Amino acid sequence: MNTEKCADPVVHDRHTGVMHHASAPLWVVFGLAMGPAVALGFGRFAYALLLPAMRPELGWSFADAGAMNTANAVGYLAGAWLAAPMGKKFGDKRVFAAGLLATALAVGAVGLTAHFMTLLALRLAAGFSGAVAFVAGAGLTSAAAAGGSKNRAPIWLGIYFSGAGMGVAVSALALAPLLDSIGWRGAWLALGALSLLATGSGALALRRAPAAARPPAHGAPTWSPRFMARTLCAYTLYGAGYIAYATFIIAFLRDGQGLNSGQISVFWSIVGFASVAAAFLWGPVIGRLPGGAGTACIIALVAIGAAVPLLWSGPAAAYLSALLFGGSFLAVIASVTAFARKATPQRDWTAAIAALTVAFGIGQCVGPVLSGMVSDGASGMRAGLWLSVVMLLAAAVVAASQGEPPRS
Repeated sequence: MNTEKCADPVVHDRHTGVMHHASAPLWVVFGLAMGPAVALGFGRFAYALLLPAMRPELGWSFADAGAMNTANAVGYLAGAWLAAPMGKKFGDKRVFAAGLLATALAVGAVGLTAHFMTLLALRLAAGFSGAVAFVAGAGLTSAAAAGGSKNRAPIWLGIYFSGAGMGVAVSALALAPLLDSIGWRGAWLALGALSLLATGSGALALRRAPAAARPPAHGAPTWSPRFMARTLCAYTLYGAGYIAYATFIIAFLRDGQGLNSGQISVFWSIVGFASVAAAFLWGPVIGRLPGGAGTACIIALVAIGAAVPLLWSGPAAAYLSALLFGGSFLAVIASVTAFARKATPQRDWTAAIAALTVAFGIGQCVGPVLSGMVSDGASGMRAGLWLSVVMLLAAAVVAASQGEPPRS
């Protein structure tokens, strides 16, 4: 049969020995990147932008504020745990689309209430559906990136995860200048509308996205998390450290260092745009470094970025922090996902990504509340942010001890 005439030709991956469908066009990956844009960029990170307006009006302590992101992380953890079986039963494409739509509705609904428990429930729901969409989209992207050079998968996965940075940048440009006039309620409604637009774009990409490979319906598992134990531990620590910074840094810069709304908008925009650019810069590095070395290097840079505004004050230090943190924090996700692709058979990629996302979610459950409790103490937010730096440095050390997976 002449495969060149087939609409969806099958090719042989010379690196893995796996037969798979020919890779999808690059624009499909950008469409799938709407998953992280909604699940993380709008559903999680935009909360930090709106928190300084929400906290005084709602009378929250820092622990209360952290509880909101912990609720989101708990939902994210549950969604990550169930994403693989849901994808297996209903199909990753259906799960991806439904997860995005549910997240968009939950994000917008936050603007309709000020009741603490209702807000917790909405943040929980957004975390659950966002994780389901995120894991399904990562599996679809892994399938789309199969084949080609060893740098292709890290770059394409970096593009996918940079969708969160796109969401950060859009929220900074669209919401920060209007926050004083529309208030936090209007901002959440606007985020819901933006999420619906992104959901439509993601759904269009599904037409050309190849289906993710699946393990056999029966039989013993073909992979074990044991080999990736150090990566899983490092990813848990990283989840706790990075989310503490992402939750409280804007409140610290606004209340602790006196940055105005325009400077905050620039800061958050730099975080977003730097993370998008990093998708193309870190890919070759991730592809070349063995074991957990690439992940350790990137997490160390995240830690340095988180420490900069604690060592120096002023807009210049904040912008440098945004550049370092933004240019590396999403690359960690791409790095551990690329490692999972090397360490597991192709049919287990979605399950391995789900396991990593569960570990990440555990860290994100602990980080915001722990940092918030420390921030409520005598030393304030500075102490809570230093805690995030310590956790990030610990994550880098653990990641560096991860060995290279044996070649099949």
